[in-house]
Amino acid sequence: MTRPHSYDGWFIGAVKRAKVQEITPHDLRHTGASLAISAGANVMALSRMLGHKDKSETLNTYADLFDDDLDRVANAMHKRYEAVTPCQNLVTEPDKIDKAA
Repeated sequence: MTRPHSYDGWFIGAVKRAKVQEITPHDLRHTGASLAISAGANVMALSRMLGHKDKSETLNTYADLFDDDLDRVANAMHKRYEAVTPCQNLVTEPDKIDKAA
């Protein structure tokens, strides 16, 4: 397929016929890359697919979009290390947590 024209090309026509919000091919690329990173895709492979010279360009552009990614990292680490002997200084009882703070 030929590259779509900005105002009257095949892609714009398809979007209008689909009766969805205005969107561009670049928007779809951005969304796809962001979702792939959020899902844990291999950044090196994604970077190559997107044509970036190195992975830092991919990460700088797409990796900061999902606030809940930090929660997922924390949860994954908790699940991985919860069976390990807990830190001796760790306060786990709710009434003692307020006093420790």
